[in-house]
Amino acid sequence: MKTVRIYGLLMCLLFAAGASAGSGVSAGNEPAGKRPIKDGMRKDISAFFTRRLAGEEADFEGGKSLKRSEVAAYRDEVWRLWKAANEGFAEEKLPPLDSLSEAAVGRWSLPDSLEPHAVMPYYWGRKGNGEAVEDGLPMFLYLHGSGPKRAEWAAGLKICRMFDDSPSVYFIPQIPNEGAYYRWWQKAKQFAWEKLLRLSMLDEAIDPDRIYVFGISEGGYGSQRLASFYADYWAGAGPMAGGEPLRNAPPENCANIAFSLRTGAKDFGFYRNLLTGYTGMAMDSLGVAHPGCYAHRIELIPNMGHGIDYRPTTPWLRRYVRNPYPKYVSWENFEMDGRYRKGFYNLAVRERPNDDENSRSYYEMRVSGNDISLRVDEVVYETTKKDPNWGIELRFVKRYEPARKGKLTVYLCDELVDLSRKVTLTVNGKKVFEGKVKPNLRNMVNSCALFFDPRRVYPAAIEVDLAED
Repeated sequence: MKTVRIYGLLMCLLFAAGASAGSGVSAGNEPAGKRPIKDGMRKDISAFFTRRLAGEEADFEGGKSLKRSEVAAYRDEVWRLWKAANEGFAEEKLPPLDSLSEAAVGRWSLPDSLEPHAVMPYYWGRKGNGEAVEDGLPMFLYLHGSGPKRAEWAAGLKICRMFDDSPSVYFIPQIPNEGAYYRWWQKAKQFAWEKLLRLSMLDEAIDPDRIYVFGISEGGYGSQRLASFYADYWAGAGPMAGGEPLRNAPPENCANIAFSLRTGAKDFGFYRNLLTGYTGMAMDSLGVAHPGCYAHRIELIPNMGHGIDYRPTTPWLRRYVRNPYPKYVSWENFEMDGRYRKGFYNLAVRERPNDDENSRSYYEMRVSGNDISLRVDEVVYETTKKDPNWGIELRFVKRYEPARKGKLTVYLCDELVDLSRKVTLTVNGKKVFEGKVKPNLRNMVNSCALFFDPRRVYPAAIEVDLAED
């Protein structure tokens, strides 16, 4: 099976001018006299951020047109206000970073409305000897298997400390509840992952472009789903001894991240070896169709069953850095335990084209210079191969039809297009916008609240209504 080397993402990365680890927002303090946002607007933005953190979904309606020369200062100030709102928000925070050990334990209570009696203990700490890292440390989220949770959690700490990936930061959770219907991808855990991403991106010790997810067995299934669902946040993902049906983790979404899947060739349980092979074929096909965008390493390890050597995964992953401004985006917005994502890279969904779970929405964006081409489809799956014992859907065909309704925002910045020049946006073959896109403070505030990502505080936006186009 073909393997893409570390350089596999370079062709995509070369098109993302300005997308280095230094791009984005600084979080340093600035004297009050130099603050670009006036006090009244600052209070409005701070109050809005606090409401968003509390669960309100409304957009910020205030704003101010900006000159391009003002964008950097306003972006920094918006991020500072976001950081201050998070610091003042009443919630269980991450503890201060210390060495990764049995003593480095925290606990998060997850909302009862999502999962009753769900408390997630976790190990949180740093590996290495305190080496100075200029752009921040890589962070790994590790998901354990489905054995007794206390034993699996303790074993996870031991093996994660063994991996050759220092210096690094680790978040090693224990699944809150056990049983046939508790999985790492369910909505209570989604709450935890989004909280982890939000808080880690506020921590200057962590590089927001080097965050990874991986896991073993049940954690392999979970990390494969999370790889696809949250691909715009990861630099890479590394499920092991797993193998999801591709309907549960569309590989198309993994453009622009590094993806490793390693399974024993004799790991027959729940068709793990077979499904790993299907994933490899899909990734190979995508890599041919989109050269440089699908860096992957899919391995069926000869003569091995469910137990394999776990050590190669994180050293391979940590060599890859996230590109937060890809000029090719492929996103199947699939439902995961009743939830959909509301945004992906620079796309924000205001209204999905699909009415229910019988179909899905698919977005494909290409940026060439200042020309943006966007395809929006509805996707319907047809199962072509099903396991006769458990009813596992193994293979599918997908049928695409252009979407006839739906609303979305295409966020823009100078890393994606030249905002000093006209921008053209074509949707499903029809030109829907041509002109200059003016920066506005409102776009920065709304994109910051949506993505909570220092790299994605976007100054400009184009609104699209598919029903009108």
